[in-house]
Amino acid sequence: MKCNLCETRKPRRFCPGINNQICAPCCGEARENSVACPLNCEYLLEARQHEHYVIAGNIPNMDINLTEEHLERIDPLINLFARFLVAGFAETEGAVDGDMRDAIEGLVKTYRTRQSGLIYDSVSENAIAASVQQKVSTALAEFIKTVEEKTGAGNVFRDADILAALVFWQRFALHVNNGRPRGRAFITLLIDRAIRLERQMQARAAAAQDDDGAPALVTP
Repeated sequence: MKCNLCETRKPRRFCPGINNQICAPCCGEARENSVACPLNCEYLLEARQHEHYVIAGNIPNMDINLTEEHLERIDPLINLFARFLVAGFAETEGAVDGDMRDAIEGLVKTYRTRQSGLIYDSVSENAIAASVQQKVSTALAEFIKTVEEKTGAGNVFRDADILAALVFWQRFALHVNNGRPRGRAFITLLIDRAIRLERQMQARAAAAQDDDGAPALVTP
């Protein structure tokens, strides 16, 4: 029996990405390159512990100064976008880190435009990224509407703060780019953060439950 990829070496592990046996060298070479590895693959998870990232060249939107104080103030928005980006990924077949970076870039450009007083959605030419972008935009609009209806307050978030939160994730995504065509290191970290946030929100919702048992609205 030989490795299903190189057809030379003896297979040492089962690859869920191709549903067949492969050797360890091919696992390392094909991982997130030619093979779309499931996020729960034990060998992928192990490799994540030793991930090598590509150093980004020109970082966009450096004119937006994300100080520690600013990041602390917009932390609820940053967390909100983590949840929306994960949901956008989960609902879009075939999305990888590159698509997520393109989606975030489209969102950043949209809110850049709004800073100038124009309302124009800058949609990515990447169809998968455009799908993620649309889902994030829709989720944000629905969340804002829900909060406004619940509280009666308008202007829940400033466009400038939304832009800053998106730029935070843009820089983060560039920082954790492993350079693989099918890489999902950024997505993995997003999912981890979203899971932690969901657990925190569930705990807060339980604590804030109304006397009649109806759950109260919990903002991020």
